[in-house]
Amino acid sequence: MNLGNHLFQARKKRGLSQEEVAEKLGVSRQTISKWETDETLPDIRQSKRLALLYGVSLDELIDFDLDVREVEQAIERSTPALEEKIDWTKAWGKKYPILLTYTRDVNVENYAVRLGAMIGELRAEYGYSELDAFLVLKDILASVWKAGKKKKT
Repeated sequence: MNLGNHLFQARKKRGLSQEEVAEKLGVSRQTISKWETDETLPDIRQSKRLALLYGVSLDELIDFDLDVREVEQAIERSTPALEEKIDWTKAWGKKYPILLTYTRDVNVENYAVRLGAMIGELRAEYGYSELDAFLVLKDILASVWKAGKKKKT
């Protein structure tokens, strides 16, 4: 996402119009429009004022990612009861269909036994709870995946 789009998303998230932002910053509405369409860039002082106005840090404004922020907020608001209701496989299966079909081809029990043993090792060696050991193993798998992707590029 480019800076102009970051500025647009941050303004919209705050519920402000271009006119309102322009008035508060002492610039024209056209200036705000040009910033949001990447025709021009705000200077550092204006960027700091925008960040304050939008209620984000300057770093957040520059790296503003609406989707990531919404996911983080949803996670913070979730409760164990809600989490139990969500079928994560089905939810992620919409994006990654393999999650809905792999059980027909893969010997799941074989992998479950081996992964269960790894979770048991993490619990025994580090005193983790079952959930913590699972999360650590998930994170290790994610780092292996990322390292593999870097090698391919």
